[in-house]
Amino acid sequence: MDSGNDKGTRVSQPPPYSEYPGPAPQPQTYVAAPVVMPVVVASRMGPEPTPFVCKSCHAQIVTRIETKPTTKTHLFALLLCVIGCWPCVCIPYCVDSCNNTNHYCPNCNAYLGSYDS
Repeated sequence: MDSGNDKGTRVSQPPPYSEYPGPAPQPQTYVAAPVVMPVVVASRMGPEPTPFVCKSCHAQIVTRIETKPTTKTHLFALLLCVIGCWPCVCIPYCVDSCNNTNHYCPNCNAYLGSYDS
């Protein structure tokens, strides 16, 4: 029987598939390059002006300090008042060990840290 397609053209067959697909692709391993992170070691703030590198303006400075009373200052003053030494109530406000020392940058006035005695 004639299929009606006698023009001499051949239809190509797809390539045969093998049962074994071949070696499995190996997973690729990527090794990330180490990232260098700068570590800033801050010097400890003390009750006196301290040499420091400002984190805001990046200048090498000596800090400007301001002392502020804390809760401990107010409690000492109250204690002096309660025990009858009311004329001495102002002493805790004048003693550095009863106050907080805040450090600021003299260039940009950024707060840098504090010292709690």
